[in-house]
Amino acid sequence: MGGTLYPGGLVRLLIKYLRLGPFSTLLTFCIGLFIALGITSCSQSRQTRNISQLTPNGSSADESVVVPVKAVAALGQLVPSGHVRRLAAPISGFGGSPRVSQLLVREGDQVNKGQILAVFDNRPKILADLAGVRARLKTLEIKILMQEREVSRYKEAALQGATQMVLLEQQQNELVKYQGEINESLAEEMGLMADLANSELKTPIEGVILRIHTRVGERPSTNGVLEVGANEIMEALIEVYESDVNRVQIGQSVSLTSENGGFSGTLGGFVERISPQVRQRNVLSTDPTGDADARVVEVRVSLDSDSALKVRNFTGMKVIARFRPL
Repeated sequence: MGGTLYPGGLVRLLIKYLRLGPFSTLLTFCIGLFIALGITSCSQSRQTRNISQLTPNGSSADESVVVPVKAVAALGQLVPSGHVRRLAAPISGFGGSPRVSQLLVREGDQVNKGQILAVFDNRPKILADLAGVRARLKTLEIKILMQEREVSRYKEAALQGATQMVLLEQQQNELVKYQGEINESLAEEMGLMADLANSELKTPIEGVILRIHTRVGERPSTNGVLEVGANEIMEALIEVYESDVNRVQIGQSVSLTSENGGFSGTLGGFVERISPQVRQRNVLSTDPTGDADARVVEVRVSLDSDSALKVRNFTGMKVIARFRPL
């Protein structure tokens, strides 16, 4: 009975022993049959375990298997490269901010450095005060001119003994008074000129209006009046899930596509900076089942020159970033 017994062989062997007839022989056969079945079962169990320990390519399961690294994909948006200014209103003499009387731009407008963006309601009052100061200056200039003549006349009279020195001193004091008043008026004029300049909101950089926080008739809040961004250099802020950020590294190549078809083709860039802070996501997907409370890490992606030029007018556009495995 060498080798492994399979069901067909066992049946033929059983028929052979039944033809022999004696009971003892049949009993001996049954005992042998049970032993053979046990051996067969153990052999098949060992074979099953050996097969289960092999990987699909036939190697042992305890050998190290190289698993390919998957690319990281995340949502983000296009932003100007580090030059975003939030412009506020000036503080008036009473500690508050004036209201916006004119708003000369809209969101998305291209603006040049020094361009007037808004006008505040304190401008007419400043202009009136400035006109009053300048009129007073002209009057003081005339008074000083006349007083200088008086001082000169009294000085001649005093030298000839025709008048007392005390009268000359009075005229000189009056001249000093007028000169003091004109100096004060000049200082007031300088202050009003500064206030007049602040009554108009001008952009300190060339770029695009990103967001308007204050409308006509409103008093600016802590958010300021508006935001302007220098869009000659664009980049992308990508929000990577905290569970994936360990697969993102500085210098890693990134490809970006528009989530909603805002631009065609693919943008290229590389990881410039990884934020050390984990926070709640700001850029939400169009998928209604998306997790709005997910924790993310902000990754700054610098675009190559051709890509930055292609999307310079698409500030805030959603993009899908794919970080290529290193």
